[in-house]
Amino acid sequence: MKKQQKSTPAAKGTRVHRAVFLMNDEERQAIERHWSRYGITNRSNWYRSIILSHVLKVMEDDYPTLFSENEMRR
Repeated sequence: MKKQQKSTPAAKGTRVHRAVFLMNDEERQAIERHWSRYGITNRSNWYRSIILSHVLKVMEDDYPTLFSENEMRR
């Protein structure tokens, strides 16, 4: 008789979603120069931090406020 494996929910923070994108030669060379210049070895962490920092900045900029930016600058 075959033993069934219990399915356990993924632990919080476990990365299970894959993101794939393509770059042209110039984009790839620019990123590789950056990695070598700054000694970046964990490339997936670098991609995540760059992408998420941009997303969080845009979310912060787009956050609804009581007054418009022009009204606050007066």
